Amino acid sequence: MRRGFGVRFLIVGVLILLMFIPLFFVADVVGDRKRLSAHVIEEIGRTWGGEQTIGGPRLVVPVTEVVLRDVVRDRTDPVTGAPVTDPATGQVQRDTIREEVTVARPPLHVYPDRFDVEITSETEVRRRGIFSAPVYRAQIGVDFDFPAEALAALDLGPQVVHWDDAELFLFVSNSNGLRREAALEGPGGALAMEPSGDADRPGIVAPVGDPREGGAYRLTLGLNGAASLQLAPVGRNSRVTMRSDWPHPSFTGTFLPDRSEVGEAGFSAEWSIPHLARSLQQISRTDMTPFALGQMSFGVSLIEPNDFYQKAYRAARYGILYIALTFLTVLLVDRNRTTPVHPVQYFLIGLAQATFVLLMVSYAEQIGFASAYLISAGAVTVLLTLFGWLGLSLGRRSLVLGAILVLVYAVLYLILQSEDYALLAGSTLAFLAIAATMFATRNEEWYGPEGKGLFGRKEKAVAPGASGSSGQAGG
Repeated sequence: MRRGFGVRFLIVGVLILLMFIPLFFVADVVGDRKRLSAHVIEEIGRTWGGEQTIGGPRLVVPVTEVVLRDVVRDRTDPVTGAPVTDPATGQVQRDTIREEVTVARPPLHVYPDRFDVEITSETEVRRRGIFSAPVYRAQIGVDFDFPAEALAALDLGPQVVHWDDAELFLFVSNSNGLRREAALEGPGGALAMEPSGDADRPGIVAPVGDPREGGAYRLTLGLNGAASLQLAPVGRNSRVTMRSDWPHPSFTGTFLPDRSEVGEAGFSAEWSIPHLARSLQQISRTDMTPFALGQMSFGVSLIEPNDFYQKAYRAARYGILYIALTFLTVLLVDRNRTTPVHPVQYFLIGLAQATFVLLMVSYAEQIGFASAYLISAGAVTVLLTLFGWLGLSLGRRSLVLGAILVLVYAVLYLILQSEDYALLAGSTLAFLAIAATMFATRNEEWYGPEGKGLFGRKEKAVAPGASGSSGQAGG
């Protein structure tokens, strides 16, 4: 007697749920490889220059104030200079005097009035083993000036501003990425630059003299970096232009570009940011920390769009869908046979499809995603088609299984390639699969040929002796 189709359907459903276990471990393996890749990429970027954030330039002007303080000093003999002691106690006598003391006050931090930046960068891909990371060489030109009239009119009362000791400071988050010759031109000519010498505030400093005389400045420097390049809009009027040959930019930070063009040859972007759009005073006594500058910075990240680790992880998450579709296909083409496919054979089919993700990742690390996907999907499709023909004895019906696998892996490829439409494609495929199953089983006798499945119909009980009584009565 053939087991009811409804029971087999439920068994296959349980097997589908059990396939979450190997898929979970597959996703965990993919996650480990992705974390290893991220670690290696971070190491490549760090040795090249790392993520770069530029804050500045700004002027730092020392401020001091002369104050009167009470100072306690030992009393001394004006002739001999020896301490004077109290005859009764023998202790040194002391006098309290008031004297002028120069103390340091919070310096002035002056940010540019005009701040025009032009950045051009060239990218290349650095490799370590089988992993690679995009890095860049940026050439940065900054034209700026300071509000000379506002500085000349500044009055701090008794505090003294040491204008001649003013220094220009430029924050560079990873100063080890500074490459090639850096130059700073001021109103009076070239200015010498030195490292800041502060590990917490890396960058460069340059003495500029009295800034109240006004004039324009020009700063040029070369900078190596990886992953991202950010810039803080420190000018009262900030204009930034950025050009690169990297075709996959991600514009990030507090401000998005006013205009941008992205193509296969690279991208260009322009920002124009007024002073009212940021929380920064042009002349301040407050030192902006690197964290605060980073909070209002903007720029671009060099991304690898939809990398194959992300695709493989998503394939593992969608794995239950294509395994379920394969199981349903085998169940439907097998439903009229007297010897159905064994649960162990279903489990082998599911393991083969779970292994597909591992095959794809291992080959993609060597030959790229598209070729790896084609090889892995083709291998699994051929294997399961031959298994259906020889192992499951489906005969020509195994060609239906092969056609479904080709369709499933083709749709999965589209899902992995287009993240924006992944949910749309996946949900549509699931709906169509359910609809096809409902149509194919519309005339199915779910209780089995004798109506005695797991949920079979119950026959009405007949009271003992009822048939005999009826016979006697009839006689």
